[in-house]
Amino acid sequence: MTTVIKAPGEAAAERGPGTGQDRGRGKGGSDGMVLNVFSHGFLAVWGILIILPLIWLVLGSFKTDAQIGGSALGWPSHWEFDAFSRAWTKGIGSYFANTVIVMVFSVPLTMLLGSMAAYVLARYPFTGNRLIYYFFVSGAMFPVFLALVPLFFMVKRLDMLNTYQGLILVYIAYSMPFTVFFMHSFFRTLPTAVHEAAVIDGASHTRIFFQVMLPMAKPGLISVGIFNILGQWNQYILPSVLMQPQTGSDPERYVLTQGLIQLQYQMGYETDLPVLFAGVTIAMIPMLVVYLSFQRQIQAGLTSATLK
Repeated sequence: MTTVIKAPGEAAAERGPGTGQDRGRGKGGSDGMVLNVFSHGFLAVWGILIILPLIWLVLGSFKTDAQIGGSALGWPSHWEFDAFSRAWTKGIGSYFANTVIVMVFSVPLTMLLGSMAAYVLARYPFTGNRLIYYFFVSGAMFPVFLALVPLFFMVKRLDMLNTYQGLILVYIAYSMPFTVFFMHSFFRTLPTAVHEAAVIDGASHTRIFFQVMLPMAKPGLISVGIFNILGQWNQYILPSVLMQPQTGSDPERYVLTQGLIQLQYQMGYETDLPVLFAGVTIAMIPMLVVYLSFQRQIQAGLTSATLK
């Protein structure tokens, strides 16, 4: 029996230009390349549309009105820092302090109450569990505009209009649906064996939650906490309805979003765009710092539930 050994070129010629599997791989690879180019191009355009207004805003706070009118995106010919001091003295400082006072209480209480409710709904089956969960989730689909009138009269009956505590309670109720929805999904991904081991060791439900389950849910807490901070910091509709002086003697407890509008109203027919740009920059910087500082934790919290 004679064995015929063919050269690699002859073998490739007999096989033809390629098998169906090879042609499929090549087609799939080209489709994936086109999809990557399209997605990266879309993200690049989206990033430019976001970054350019921010650059224009920040640069405008260091210019004069004449420089802003002459070149919107041009580099300042002479750096002016007076706009920040003028914006701060015109009320941005007090508006900033009011916002911080409200959020120091609203965000931690939202995280505490929301995580406790989500933990119970995720780990303890009982009658009406799903009904309560869907009740929380339905709150996220309810437009806040529909609740403004009854919310106003409810807060007024409690004598909490234009008060920090009234806005804090409303912020907590406003942020609870998303917090419960997010943390409920996260608590369900945590290992049950750790919870059972803590129960066998005799730990109470409170101790299991605060010392075992809550530290394990730290990535999720950071993620949903950042979203709550951003949402409450940029909230405008609720403060506009609830933080209005009722009489001439009532103090103005406007938050930053209201304060920027007030700053624009104070100008009247005068144009002082650098002050307005400086006020927006002051309001924007804390959120950029918070997001950039916890960017990796946010990504870990959003992807951990999927990876587990």
